[in-house]
Amino acid sequence: MSAVRIPSVTTRIIKGHPHDTPEGCAIHRDLDRLESWAERNLMRFNKGKCGVPHLGRNIPVQQYKLGADLLESSSAEKDLGVLVDDKLAMSQQCALVAKKANSILGCIRKSVASRSREVILPLSSALGRPRLEDCIQFWAPQYERDTELLQRVQTKAAKMVRGLEHLPYEEWLPELGLFSLVKRRLRGDLINQYKYLKGGCQGDVDKLFSIVPCDKTRGNGRKLNHRKFCLNVKGNFFPVRVTEYWNRLPREVVESPSLEIFKATLSNMLWVTLLEQGGWTG
Repeated sequence: MSAVRIPSVTTRIIKGHPHDTPEGCAIHRDLDRLESWAERNLMRFNKGKCGVPHLGRNIPVQQYKLGADLLESSSAEKDLGVLVDDKLAMSQQCALVAKKANSILGCIRKSVASRSREVILPLSSALGRPRLEDCIQFWAPQYERDTELLQRVQTKAAKMVRGLEHLPYEEWLPELGLFSLVKRRLRGDLINQYKYLKGGCQGDVDKLFSIVPCDKTRGNGRKLNHRKFCLNVKGNFFPVRVTEYWNRLPREVVESPSLEIFKATLSNMLWVTLLEQGGWTG
C-alpha cells in the first residue's frame, strides 16, 4: 500500500516550554506518538506545512521534532478556519474574512441585475454576512480598525440597494431593519451567556464566571464577575467582554423564562433603548 499524504497538519505549542519541564516532555511525547501512529497506518505528515507558534512574552523559543525533522517556528496558524497569530491578535483573520466577503459581494454585483432590497438584502445576508460571523465568538475584533474594516463590508452591501447609495450609515441600518455587526456580535454574546447560565451550553460555568447575587433595585439580580487575567490580550476573551454588558441588562431580560423570550426582549431593547446609550452603539 502506498503512503497517504496528509495535506496539512499544524502543531500548536501554547508556550515555549523547556525540554526538561513536564510540559516540554509531554509535547515531545505527543509528537512521537503522532509519528508512530502515522508509520503504523502507512501514512505520513506533510511536515513542510507543520508549524510551531510560540505564544506569550519572554518565553524561550524551543525546537521540536516530528520524527527526524525539525518543525519550523510560525508566526500564525489556522485552526478550524480561524487564523491566529503568535500575539493572539485577530487582525489577519479580520482581513481574511473581509476579503472573502468582498469577493462574494463583487460576484453578486456582477451576476444580479436587480438592485431592489428584496433581492440584494437576502443575497448579502445569506452569502456575504456568514463570512463575517463564522466562529465570531472566538475571533471577535480587538481593535477599532478591524471593526471598521468589517463594517465597511456591510456598508458596501447596503449601498448596492437602490435608493440607499447616498444615505449615511446611521440612517440605512434602521431603513433596512438591520443591526450593525457590532450589535449582532453583542447580541450573540449575550445569548450565549444566557445559555451558559441556564445550562444550555456544555462546559464548567464556574471556571468562567462567578455569579454575584444582588437585591438592589438597580441591579438585575444575577451580576457576574469574570476571572482575572495577567495578559491584556485576554481582555477580548468572551468571559471578559460579555460581563459588563450582561451586568447592565435589566432584571426582566435576565430573568426571561425561556431562550426565545430572552432573544425577543433583548432584540427589542437593543433597538428601542440601547441605541441611545453610550457604549452600545456601533
